[in-house]
Amino acid sequence: MRKSMIGGQAVMEGVMMKAPDSMAIAVRRSDGSIEVKKSAVTTAKEKYPILKLPILRGIVTFAETMVLGVKSLLTSADLYGDEEEEYKPSRFETFLSDKLGKSLDDIVIASSVTVAVIFSIALFVFLPALLSGLLRRWISNHVILNIVEGFLRLGIFLIYLTLVSRMKDIRRVFEYHGAEHKTIHCYEHEEELTPGNARKYSTLHPRCGTAFLLTVMLISILLFSFLGWQNIFLRVLSRILLLPVVGGLSYEVTRLAGRSDALPIRIILYPGMMLQKLTTREPDDQQLEVAIRAFVAATEGVKESGGMEGEKTDGTAGLDGRPEGGPTVAAKQGI
Repeated sequence: MRKSMIGGQAVMEGVMMKAPDSMAIAVRRSDGSIEVKKSAVTTAKEKYPILKLPILRGIVTFAETMVLGVKSLLTSADLYGDEEEEYKPSRFETFLSDKLGKSLDDIVIASSVTVAVIFSIALFVFLPALLSGLLRRWISNHVILNIVEGFLRLGIFLIYLTLVSRMKDIRRVFEYHGAEHKTIHCYEHEEELTPGNARKYSTLHPRCGTAFLLTVMLISILLFSFLGWQNIFLRVLSRILLLPVVGGLSYEVTRLAGRSDALPIRIILYPGMMLQKLTTREPDDQQLEVAIRAFVAATEGVKESGGMEGEKTDGTAGLDGRPEGGPTVAAKQGI
């Protein structure tokens, strides 16, 4: 079985796949066709080699993944929508764009990432710190209090995922998430990339972002338990400042796990794998087809110009992964 560092995420009615130097987004449009956009990918680690060091590379990857994720969601929304309906920015959006010297897309992406970070800090950092502080009258040991805070954070995270997974629109996104994992499994097992082959594989994958987030939670419990007990604002600040370190350590653990099938590694990964049962669902063949199209486009690379390339099929592509008259996916991949 081959190992790969190809990953991705589910987007609106589609899948984004990322190879080391290129990415592609495939979306099933409202008219039933599949549209694919692909582009070159560059990272700060290529420009600054020092960022390839352990821990640092995890911090950089985590930050870049957040930005890339928001960009992919916005792109998928554009691909899915009606091309005849041209979006017209409001006067306020135009004003911000002119004053900041940034494109409207850059402003939207920055705003989305900022809101997501603030929401995450409020829900997973501030709230557990507040609740654990209420227990201080009964628990005096600082280590125990910090561990309790960590498990409160984990509990809030699990409740959040459970509630989100019950939303109808989110369930469909989770089906595409399952299609992404099945496609990568099929590739790693060196089988021809077809919906029929991909269908038999698991929707769970050791390199999933859900498993990564659980690893972040568990490592934070261990690391934060050794901190002292300050007032709530200092505790929240210390957690925020150490979050990049936690993310970097979690990345190294996940990276190692993706390269090993050893029993101890499988035991460590088991909770994260089970958690994916909340964030993935069984996809249908049409969703698998979209995931395969994204995978093939990403691993084919892009033109030397590095610009966005567009590709659209009329929805008559067979479920074996080939558009009418086109080569098979296996032939394109050389597998």
